[in-house]
Amino acid sequence: MTAPGAPLAELVTYLDGYLRIREVPDDANAHNGLQVENEGRVTRIVAAVDASLATIERLGSSDGATLLLVHHGLFWDGAQPLTGRRYRRVRALLQRNAALYAAHIPLDLHPDVGNNAGLARMLGLTETRAFGQYKGTLLGVAGKPPAGLARRDVLVRRLADYLGIPAAQVRVLPGGPEVIGTIGVITGGAGSAIGQARDAGCDTYITGEGAAHTYFDAMEYGINVLYAGHYATETIGVRLLAEHLAQRFGLPWEFHDHPTGM
Repeated sequence: MTAPGAPLAELVTYLDGYLRIREVPDDANAHNGLQVENEGRVTRIVAAVDASLATIERLGSSDGATLLLVHHGLFWDGAQPLTGRRYRRVRALLQRNAALYAAHIPLDLHPDVGNNAGLARMLGLTETRAFGQYKGTLLGVAGKPPAGLARRDVLVRRLADYLGIPAAQVRVLPGGPEVIGTIGVITGGAGSAIGQARDAGCDTYITGEGAAHTYFDAMEYGINVLYAGHYATETIGVRLLAEHLAQRFGLPWEFHDHPTGM
């Protein structure tokens, strides 16, 4: 009799190829790919932005086995002993027979399930093109907004609606025109790419967050910058990836939301 679910090894092999895990450059601490394995099978998929203890504990104690797909994995603080909070996270995964798979930049830039492409599609951008260098790879998506989103105030409200956050949570640096011509998108903490967005012909740039000095970058470059939150802008890719993987392997999936307000 065939065991329920799908082999973890098959899902991992597919994900590694689909996301180009070994090809896409990233931070050394990202450790993209399978970070923690389970007993070998997967009966459901859970998507989340962060591999936090709260995320892992929410998986519950299922009779099956979970593949937890995240954008930010376990090792962002570098090589550390398995003690304290690091130990508690790993112990919680093992207790729940949960495997953990992380995809950072490979998920950001994926053309189908990526954070940037996903948000660009949500906004209805047309004539899209890549921009924004990261370690020699183009990361962002730029394009023309539909007529209904061509005003800055309307874009702010619609962006908040799409991301499920209050409009007041979108921090606007109004350095550019009220009537928008081209929008650039790089989700997460990409405030440092404002100049690249300007150089790519964008008069409006959407990302998650940036440093204090980026206010003057926006004003002096003459570009609108919308900071919609690091967390909120990166809920897109893990959802799209989980849905894609679930359809391919015939598994149920769900998204666990743990907003940080940042």
